[in-house]
Amino acid sequence: MTRGSGLVRAIALFGAAQVVALLLVGWLLTLYFSAPGDSAAIVAAGWVALGVQMLTFSVMRLVGREQVMVAWGLGVLVRFAVVALWALVLVPALGLTATPALIGLVAFFFVSTVVEPIFLNI
Repeated sequence: MTRGSGLVRAIALFGAAQVVALLLVGWLLTLYFSAPGDSAAIVAAGWVALGVQMLTFSVMRLVGREQVMVAWGLGVLVRFAVVALWALVLVPALGLTATPALIGLVAFFFVSTVVEPIFLNI
């Protein structure tokens, strides 16, 4: 297997795992957040988390083992910046309910980040 095909395989498997994890966490969040508009905020947070996680995972895989800590640190900074941008700009601009949108994004990032190391060695 070439490096390119291994990279694509790892990203595809990570993406599939992310979708499953985000659906499960999103469903659990909707059990608690059931007011009108809450599910839309959770879905929006899930899409943001999926995009950011796929980007950061791809960067980590591309840089290789030599620079994995640099890539991991950059990924953490990106996630923090996205949470701040989400909270201060995007949630109000989109008219989303703040609490489920913020808790949803942070929960999605947490679960995704916990699952991520499993796919780094594929």
